[in-house]
Amino acid sequence: MDITCSLDGTKATVAITGKLTVATSPELEEAVRGLAESAVDFDLDLSGLEYTSSAGLRVFLATNRIATAKGGVMRLLHPSETVMEVLEMTGLAEVLVIEK
Repeated sequence: MDITCSLDGTKATVAITGKLTVATSPELEEAVRGLAESAVDFDLDLSGLEYTSSAGLRVFLATNRIATAKGGVMRLLHPSETVMEVLEMTGLAEVLVIEK
């Protein structure tokens, strides 16, 4: 998995490519925590994400909690069909902001 982060004012953009698993999710969690000091809004670009496990979903929810607590928003951008199916099956597609 590769993660690319950028910060523009209080908006963080995190591009994730590869597979988000129990082994790789701590890396994403650490990246989000590092950005959380300055960021209010989070855009997670999932266009390159091939797969996510429940560990990845947990990081999405934690990031959403961070943004919401600061009065911001977290958006999941451009999820693949595979990732979107997981979000729909778990009910998270109804809870999280997703932009296809």
